[in-house]
Amino acid sequence: MRLRVEFTTEPFDLDEPPGHAVVAREVIQGADLDSVDVGPFGNTAEGGADVVIAAVDTLLRRSLEAGATRVSLQVNVIAEDGK
Repeated sequence: MRLRVEFTTEPFDLDEPPGHAVVAREVIQGADLDSVDVGPFGNTAEGGADVVIAAVDTLLRRSLEAGATRVSLQVNVIAEDGK
């Protein structure tokens, strides 16, 4: 099974990325995911279910420890061809 996760961390800071956002980005970029798209207002990653779920676990733990007061995420099952 393949999954797509979309997430944001808060609070926002438009002047520079807060520490929790940097940590979240590092977690996702360091995971063994098939696709990662990091942006200023949202982030998306895709991969096998086990890898995505493990990355989400680490993302939640580390970003909350780094000061996030809210993490919004959505996980979707995607077809093997990415649609």
